[in-house]
Amino acid sequence: MSRVNVSWIIAVLAVELATLSAARAHSCHEVKTAFQVRQIGQLKWVPETPATDVDLSVCKHAGPSCCTRRMEESYRAAVLRDTTQNIRSYSFELKYLISAHAAAFQDMFQSLISFSQNQLISLFETTYSSLMSSISPHIACLFTDLSRFLQGTGNVSVETAVHCFFDGLFPLVHTRIVNPGMAESIDADTSDNNQLGDCLRMTRQDVNPFGSHPKAMAKELADALRAGRVLSLALGVGSEVMNITETVELSKECTRALVRMQYCSHCRGLTLIRACSGYCLNVMRGCLASLSELHSPWRQYVTVLQDLSHMVAGAHNLELALLGIRGQVEEAILYAQLHGPRLTATVDKVCGHSSNASSSTVGTFPQTSVTPPPANISQDVPGADTIGMLAHLHREFTAYISRYKSFFAILPEMLCEAEMGVDELTCWSGDDVVKSYTARMVGNGVRAQRQNPEVRVRSVDPVLMDVKNKLELFNMEIQEVMPGVGHRESWDDTGSGESSGECDDEDGCEGSGESVASPPLTEADVPKKAGKVSVQDSPITGINPSSDASLSTASFIIIILALGLQWPFI
Repeated sequence: MSRVNVSWIIAVLAVELATLSAARAHSCHEVKTAFQVRQIGQLKWVPETPATDVDLSVCKHAGPSCCTRRMEESYRAAVLRDTTQNIRSYSFELKYLISAHAAAFQDMFQSLISFSQNQLISLFETTYSSLMSSISPHIACLFTDLSRFLQGTGNVSVETAVHCFFDGLFPLVHTRIVNPGMAESIDADTSDNNQLGDCLRMTRQDVNPFGSHPKAMAKELADALRAGRVLSLALGVGSEVMNITETVELSKECTRALVRMQYCSHCRGLTLIRACSGYCLNVMRGCLASLSELHSPWRQYVTVLQDLSHMVAGAHNLELALLGIRGQVEEAILYAQLHGPRLTATVDKVCGHSSNASSSTVGTFPQTSVTPPPANISQDVPGADTIGMLAHLHREFTAYISRYKSFFAILPEMLCEAEMGVDELTCWSGDDVVKSYTARMVGNGVRAQRQNPEVRVRSVDPVLMDVKNKLELFNMEIQEVMPGVGHRESWDDTGSGESSGECDDEDGCEGSGESVASPPLTEADVPKKAGKVSVQDSPITGINPSSDASLSTASFIIIILALGLQWPFI
């Protein structure tokens, strides 16, 4: 192709581009298209050509405008809808993480309780079958109380549940194992026999027929299950916090700032240009100032969750305690057998019914048969092959929840990174197209917004402040119940991206806006939006970040040409 032909083609393209630009300068066609694609409102509200002296309250501009007052109202509704949805998209992933693991921990607890209950039932069925029918209700009561305790429902005491079980076990062991000849007599429905059973139950702790085993079992279960109960309650608190924060309302000042940032450029025909990154951060930090106040108590709350999860799974405490119930009960019964004569003599003195309950058989009781405990009873725990499941769940949970420790501090960055803030050759500053944002940048939190040039924060959201106070109170109460929980430095991570005070000049907050107050986010720091999460990406099954698809050369050229045609109205 000759140089003349090439020059001619370039000249023709230049003329066509100039003609198209001139036509567009007097048309609102692209604004109408964007209005329709984004489902902002009715197309009849968009004028065909830009007009002057338009009655606008937010997108005021001296030159021609493609916006009307009715369009501004639609833009207000659109930014409220879209921003709220974006916040909920990020919040949903954290909410799901908490609720799903709360259910997973409870399922694990209930599985261990069911397994332990079956093991205890098996003990009585195989070794103490004469007690099975009578002890069955006491077994059910014990494990029902343990289950309720772990769920955090009702005023249940582990120690009371354990001692109640042994109170019910004592009359059965005394009359059917230690003194088996009394079994028929004690089963007769008479007033004297009822009095003997009541006496044995009420004096069990004083008579101490089972030695130290009931107290040891009660203490071991109480210590192990307390962390599980508090973890269940703590996860419930987290779910409540997320339910409230995802419905946060945006102020009028925030709404105006969002309209100015996202749609005022449309009024000048600039439908493709994006907000400057620094500008977007200022707007979002102003809009989410009250939400950012949750950062400090939430950060400590996440550490509480990590510590509690570690206490539940560490050294397999809860698993060993539940799976060790069978062994503790068996050793307690063996203790009563070994001390049968002393036990009978003590009961005769305390209750006065043991020797007289069956006078025809006294002196004819067979010698007590004592089965010695296994030599390795402390190591050979039934169900030991299941140990380690909680540890796996703990590692999974702490790995995921640690990524959300600074969620409320980096939420503005996440919103800007994913939706609005882009670093291009030019960007929208709220007033004009610029090469870089030069206004002062502020940090997170309500106090920092006094210097915010984009959003005026008049007051603190009372709902969110109530959430903050409740979260702080919960963290304090955890400290009172379980001192040290929530302050483990080993869980602490630096570089979280929070910025809680005012942004000083030394922090790089003034200038072009390219050096923001928070560290740059990595892909691992930014949770995906809920709408983009697949089954494989769920917090339970694992997160598999996918790389961004790169643009082809042709697509890049088309975008450059499109941006080049977006001239502001003169």
